[in-house]
Amino acid sequence: MKKIIYGNSNFRKIKINNDYLYIDKTDYIEKLEKLNDDFVIFLRPRRFGKSLFLSTLQYYYDENSADEFEAIFNDTYIGANPTPLKSSFRILFFEFSGIDIDGDKKRLFEQFTFKIRMSLGKYFLEYDYPNKYEEELKQIDNPTSLMEYFFKKTKRDKIYLLIDEYDQFANAILAYSMKDFLEIVGKGGFVRSFYEVLKTATLSGTVQKMFITGVTPITLDSLSSGFNIVKHITYKEEFNALAGFTAEEVNYSLEQYLFNECDTIDRDRLIEKLKIWYNGYLFNIQATQRIYNATLINYFLSEYDKKRCEMPKKMLDSNVASDYRAIMKLFNIGNSEKNYEILKELIEKNTISGKIKDRYDLNREFSRDDFITLIYSMGFITIKDELFGEEMEFEIPNYVIKILYFNYFAIELKKRNNLQIDLDTRRLLVDMALGDVEPFKKQLNEVIKTLSNRDHQGFDEKYFQMIALALLSFSSDFYFIDSQPEKNRKIPDIMLIGRDEKVPNNYLLELKWKKDKDSYNTIKKDGIKQVEEYKELDRVKSIPKLRSFLIIGSKDGVEFLEV
Repeated sequence: MKKIIYGNSNFRKIKINNDYLYIDKTDYIEKLEKLNDDFVIFLRPRRFGKSLFLSTLQYYYDENSADEFEAIFNDTYIGANPTPLKSSFRILFFEFSGIDIDGDKKRLFEQFTFKIRMSLGKYFLEYDYPNKYEEELKQIDNPTSLMEYFFKKTKRDKIYLLIDEYDQFANAILAYSMKDFLEIVGKGGFVRSFYEVLKTATLSGTVQKMFITGVTPITLDSLSSGFNIVKHITYKEEFNALAGFTAEEVNYSLEQYLFNECDTIDRDRLIEKLKIWYNGYLFNIQATQRIYNATLINYFLSEYDKKRCEMPKKMLDSNVASDYRAIMKLFNIGNSEKNYEILKELIEKNTISGKIKDRYDLNREFSRDDFITLIYSMGFITIKDELFGEEMEFEIPNYVIKILYFNYFAIELKKRNNLQIDLDTRRLLVDMALGDVEPFKKQLNEVIKTLSNRDHQGFDEKYFQMIALALLSFSSDFYFIDSQPEKNRKIPDIMLIGRDEKVPNNYLLELKWKKDKDSYNTIKKDGIKQVEEYKELDRVKSIPKLRSFLIIGSKDGVEFLEV
């Protein structure tokens, strides 16, 4: 049985013994060579498989890997269709993830310098340069001088430069301080100077090709003319599926790893669940295939209980969740209040409109479209449809991202309103699963009374629903929360469906908000009628152990009425 690629981005290790279930992306090497551009940048959200593709490029082009070419690439597209440039470069590889600086500019400088020194030292070692070169690197204490020294020694080499996570450290600084960010990437900054030396090396011919990965274009845009040589292939139609998995690739993985051992699986139902949880990304409006998060698919496969043919207990990898929560700090760039309103609009409607900006100018006010472009780059929204001109309609791509949004919204509610509550509501929802709704009712009541009295004029039914969903989102390990908005009121506001048949109770929740002028009796009567109609729907009648509630909220609190 093949191993699952999870937490491993070394292409040679994956392929040399053919032990891993591998999705072949090597045809993109040929596509890259057919471009008119030798220096390219490719952006995708975290955990999409960018690092593995960089490693693929490394072993394909490295002259040191020529003797192993057949062993590594024997059953790949590019192995059967090699290009003239295979095994013809020396590889300089920078990997900038893992720089933990917590907004400390001095530590960033030190760790950035350390990463560069290590990469240059490895190059000297791999290509048999004199040992003294590595020793001399240790005497140099800044990135620019390190690169200038390196290119003096390697001026006759043909280098393919690979940079992974080019913006990880800069984004970390940006989340804390716009001023510090602009200082390090602006003219005279050490990051800007580093890239200026790389640009010079491309002009001299030492660096002949370059492939850079990252998440957002902010750092690159801020470098401006200091590094204006790279071509964005991020949103080109032909590279839509370079990272991540297509539906066909997901189905292949399932066939190879699950379906041949668990023949009792309802295949269509399982594929539909994976689509809801992990799919939805589109990086070009003309592209025909939506893309799955590759790491989450591999996580699912690695955690699937093949002995019992059961789904993983947790569908969201905690490592991925941690990555995304860290990058959510960028939501505070520019006007955090305006950004927050955009997020509220997105959660309320499940869609938002705007355009993808070509570049950022952080010396000007951070606009609505700047923020939309940012969260699009990070994978928090994706293209739903084309509207008119450059205007696009965006949506939350999948259930994983939706839950992260609601978690974030709950945390922001607490922080912005100084709520004295414990947001770890999982225990309350365990009680709810066991049939006791009182603890959750008490928590929701406390939040609603506090918020509605502070902002009664702006409170409405949608906001009430958002707050309830935010609190419920912490139960996602045992409930699936169905809250997709639908026209004509064809589905309830919230459905809590147990992800495991062992969950004792499922819930239908219909929420109503009573304003001062509204008639309580009318709201109650209409709400009960609505719930009763929902209970007659085929999709609702098929849910076992279902309890149905009308929840009426007002500035005085909440009332739970079981129907």
